[in-house]
Amino acid sequence: LGLLGTITGLMKSFSFLGNEELAVQAVTGGIAEALIATAAGLGIAIFALVPFNFFTSRVSNLEFELQTAATNLEVMLEAQNKVKRDLDITAMTK
Repeated sequence: LGLLGTITGLMKSFSFLGNEELAVQAVTGGIAEALIATAAGLGIAIFALVPFNFFTSRVSNLEFELQTAATNLEVMLEAQNKVKRDLDITAMTK
């Protein structure tokens, strides 16, 4: 949005520069349009960064919790298998 408006505003300004009668208001009007579009684009981008950062942080936290739970499960299952193997070895030696 901002980039498109900036380009159209500057194109409008440069189109007036080709005329023999240079109207300062016409040129500055195009530049003002470009600056307004740029400011609007920046405002939208900054506003959109807030939820983006929130959700990115939330996904990172959930990913960490999932990795922690998976690691704990792996450790628990490995310990359970070790106990079972030890019991099997003990039963075989008797």
